[in-house]
Amino acid sequence: SEESAEIERMLGVLSEMVSASAKQLEYCQEICTMSDIIYSKYAFMIKYNAIVPRLNNKGYLNLVDARHPLIPSDKVIPVSFSLGKDYKLLLITGPNTGGKTVSLKTAGLFCLMAYCGIPVPCAAESEVSVYDGIYCDIGDEQSILSSLSTFSSHIVNIKSITEKITRDSFVLLDEIGGGTDPAEGAALAIGIIKYLELMGARGILTTHYGELKEYAMLSKHIMNACMQFDEETLSPTY
Repeated sequence: SEESAEIERMLGVLSEMVSASAKQLEYCQEICTMSDIIYSKYAFMIKYNAIVPRLNNKGYLNLVDARHPLIPSDKVIPVSFSLGKDYKLLLITGPNTGGKTVSLKTAGLFCLMAYCGIPVPCAAESEVSVYDGIYCDIGDEQSILSSLSTFSSHIVNIKSITEKITRDSFVLLDEIGGGTDPAEGAALAIGIIKYLELMGARGILTTHYGELKEYAMLSKHIMNACMQFDEETLSPTY
């Protein structure tokens, strides 16, 4: 019991010493943390040959030779695209495994990285807009517990997105209208796109539907884009 009491006394003395210097210790911790963050960003920039992009508040996004950092550097294929000046929405079509979703994710990820002060792996002339929100519907979110099919899970998510977006938002919709009857899915997708046009939001959408490609041809707010394969190597040519 005397040993335990002595241990408690010693811990109390040490705690008082720490408490007396609490503000200085917190300040040192903040400095060390900030130094570590800055060094990490610099190390990332060197490793991935990244740059600090220009920022604007005009909704203009221009990524040149963008390389998704989670794809190995010896395998990643650079992709370039822009939106927000002559058109607000970019509709990407092309074959499966052709890079549509990777491009979609690259756009959203690079915006968020730029907002956090993290250099982005792309060419020096790249530019990123500061949006008031980035809203995504990517992948398969079906749920047995929630009785949600692939299609209904997308609809629930898109409904939430349409309730929040403004003219300064950035929307990423992968395989819009997919997971259901093609004719009905395409009609619904066009309705969603028209709403995005009405709101004036910027966005990138991917699809296989010919009806959406035709609609984009007729709209001044949408630009058609596509992915292609090298027929000899079967590798994407962004």
